[in-house]
Amino acid sequence: MTTIPSRLAQMTRVSSGPAEARMRVIDLYRGWMRAAPEIVTLYALPVTPSYVRHCIRAKFEANRHVSDPRAIEILLLKSRQDLQESLNCWKQTDHVMGILLKVEERPQKGFMQKFLEGRDEDAVRPAASGVV
Repeated sequence: MTTIPSRLAQMTRVSSGPAEARMRVIDLYRGWMRAAPEIVTLYALPVTPSYVRHCIRAKFEANRHVSDPRAIEILLLKSRQDLQESLNCWKQTDHVMGILLKVEERPQKGFMQKFLEGRDEDAVRPAASGVV
């Protein structure tokens, strides 16, 4: 498949109100859902398109509580950019798998535990390894 970078290009815009922002989020969500099979094919991922859709839905659900209009605009901009980069094949397979990896839930450590270990593990996050 030939990638045409301009087919996904959009002008940056700001929503006029919550209703328009909601419609833009829904449109972006639909774009991600429609792109799932193409992403799996482009990057030869070892997962199904339904799993990719499930992970994308989880990412959208994680930001469902955001109500600040400026934060919503930033999330929309970053997600649109991520979709465009994914479909134009401007990413590596590890970058795409990083979206699909489950978030590591680490147990909360107190100050004394961190002090006795001699380092702050929460400040160091491993890069995406591509392993599910």
